Amino acid sequence: MPGLRKVFRDAMGKVHSLRVLSAAGMVSLTNVKMSVQALREVQVWGPNVTALRRSVRLNPDGVAIVDERGSVTYRQLDRRSNAIAQGLRALGVQHTHVVALMCRNHRGTVESLLACAKLGVRVLLVNTGFGAPVVMDLLQRERASLVIHDEEFTPLFHQLPPSIPRWLAWSRDGLDRRTPTLDQLVAKAPRGELEPPREPGVVIQLTSGTTGTPKGTAREIKSVLTASDFLDRIPMHSGESTFIAAPIFHSVGYSHLTLAMSLGSRAVLHRRFDPRKTLWSVQGQRCTTLVLVPTMLQRIMELERHVLGSFDLSHLRVVFSSGAPISPDLVERTQAVLGPVLYNLYGSTEVAVATVATPEDLAAAPSSVGLPPHNCVVRIYDAEGNRITRSFVTGKIYVRGSLTVDLYTDGTQKESIDGLVATGDLGHFDPSGRLYFDGREDDMIVSGGENVYPVEVENLLMTHYRVRDAAVLGVPDPEYGQRLRAFVVPVAGARIDVRELREFVRTRLARHKVPREVVVVPQLPRNATGKVMRRQLLAIRLGPQPH
Repeated sequence: MPGLRKVFRDAMGKVHSLRVLSAAGMVSLTNVKMSVQALREVQVWGPNVTALRRSVRLNPDGVAIVDERGSVTYRQLDRRSNAIAQGLRALGVQHTHVVALMCRNHRGTVESLLACAKLGVRVLLVNTGFGAPVVMDLLQRERASLVIHDEEFTPLFHQLPPSIPRWLAWSRDGLDRRTPTLDQLVAKAPRGELEPPREPGVVIQLTSGTTGTPKGTAREIKSVLTASDFLDRIPMHSGESTFIAAPIFHSVGYSHLTLAMSLGSRAVLHRRFDPRKTLWSVQGQRCTTLVLVPTMLQRIMELERHVLGSFDLSHLRVVFSSGAPISPDLVERTQAVLGPVLYNLYGSTEVAVATVATPEDLAAAPSSVGLPPHNCVVRIYDAEGNRITRSFVTGKIYVRGSLTVDLYTDGTQKESIDGLVATGDLGHFDPSGRLYFDGREDDMIVSGGENVYPVEVENLLMTHYRVRDAAVLGVPDPEYGQRLRAFVVPVAGARIDVRELREFVRTRLARHKVPREVVVVPQLPRNATGKVMRRQLLAIRLGPQPH
C-alpha cells in the first residue's frame, strides 16, 4: 500500500505541474503534440537548449536577450551558440570535458552556456567575486579543460597552465589583446548542423563558500516539469520581460535565465548593478519581473522617494528576492513603495527551492519565508533526528523537491533524513505552516547556556531609525562561553549611540540576546549574493565600549 500511495502521489504531482506550466504558457494542454515534443527534447538537449529550440520554432524574431550592446533574437542566439559550439568542438572539446565560465550578466554568458549544452559539456559557473587562489583551486579540483571569462578577470588566470586555453566572452575595454575572443572563435568555426549530445549538459553550481571552500553541485534537469517548483507560487507568464539583476553564476540568476527562455520571454541583463539604471531598464523594457538579491533591493529602496516616483513601474508584477535573508523592515518598505509584488524564495544551492513567501504571506508575516510549492516537502528535525511538528520550535531544515541534489562533485554527500536533504539552516513553522529562517547552524550562538539566533537580533537592530545594516556574531567569552557582538552600519549622516542602541535591544528582547559589544562599521562585507562574510568581521578590531 505505501508503494501504491507513492505512485498515486507522484502522478497527482505531475498533473499539478502540468496545470501550473499550462497556466504560465510554458506547455499547452490543447496542443498535445508540441507539449510531448518539449517533454522529450529536454531529456536529450537539457532545459536551456530545449527552450531555445521551442522559441525558435514559435517566435524566431522575438527578443531573447537585452544587454548593454543591444538586443538579440532567439534566432540569432541559436545561430551564435551553434557557431561557438562548432568552434569549441574544433578545439577538441568533448562531452567529457569541463568548461569554466567566469562572466558577469551579458549575452556572452548565455551564448556560452547554450553552446556547451549543445555539446553535452559540463559547465562550471565561477563566482565573479572569487580571488585567484580560490579560482585556481576550483579549476584544478573540477578538472577544467577550457576557460571562458570576461576581460576584467584576465589577471586571475596568469598562473593557469598553457594547456588550458582561455577565451574572452566580453572584451569591450580592450585591456587584454592577447587572449582570443569568442568573436574570433566564431569567425573560424566550421559550419553545419550539430548532432544531439550523448547526454544533456550539466551545470556545476558552487556553494557560497562563506564557511569554507566552495563545494560544487551538478544538477541534471531531465524534465520540463521541474519549472513548476518556481511557478507554482510565482505568477510569471510566457512572452513577458524579466530583468535578471542577480548574478547568473548563482542559482538565483541561473534559474531565472532558464525560466525566461522556457517561457519565451525577454531576459534583460546588466553587467553591473546600479539601482537607477536597473529601474530605467525595468521601465524601458516594460519588465514584469525583477530578479535580485536583498542587498540590491536595499539599494533600490534607499533611493529618494522622488527618484523612485519618477519611474513608471506599473507593469512590474513580481519582485523576486532570494540568495540571502531579507529583513522584515525591508519587506515592509518594499511593499509600501511598490505594492504587493514582493516574492521571497528560500532555498540553497543543494535544494534550489524550499519555500516561497508571496505578498499575502509577507503582509501577514513579514519575517516568514512562506510555504513550500506543491511538489516540495519541508520538515524540521531536532539534533537527534526526530521530526518536530510543533509550531515555534526551532530545528534543522530538511527539504525534498524535484531539483534537490545531495551529492557534491568532490564525492562528499549532504546530510539527509528520510530522503530530505539538509540545508544547513535552522528554522521553525508557525501554526499556518509558514517557515521562518532562524539562521545558519554554524551561526547559532550559545551564551550562558541559552541559544541565540542572530537573525532575530539583526532584524530588530535594522528597525532602529539610525541603523542601515547589521550582523551579529558570537565571540568567545570566559564566563558565558560566547557573548554577542553586533556590527552595525549607520544610515547616511547618522551617528550611532552604542549605549542607546543596546538599550533599544534590551527593552525588546530577552537579556541574553542583548549584544555586549557594538561595532560601528561603514559597511558589512558581503558576497555577490548578499550573504555576510562573517569571518571577515571577526578580524575587525574592537574599539572602547561604554558600560
